[in-house]
Amino acid sequence: MDLLREAECSPHGPIKKDLLKTAGSNIVLVCLETGQVIPPHPEPYAVVFVVLQGKGVITAGTVEHPVHPLHLVSVGKDENRGIRCDARLLILGIREDV
Repeated sequence: MDLLREAECSPHGPIKKDLLKTAGSNIVLVCLETGQVIPPHPEPYAVVFVVLQGKGVITAGTVEHPVHPLHLVSVGKDENRGIRCDARLLILGIREDV
């Protein structure tokens, strides 16, 4: 699967695209255009974000991580997670299946 070809971005807001669901995980592709934000919020599952393209800040709990390609950020179950895009971001999200 070519992740860059699968990416869908919109000037109207972040886009999350489901790629693959397995017995233990769900893999999604998240695309944000420059200036877009997903405000920090808790979710009932753990997730690992892998930055494929762009730069920004990923919030994990109370920590803000500046990120660029090939950075990995892990967020625990029920912890706040958020994304701020400083340059078009393409992120792979690998989360627990709940």
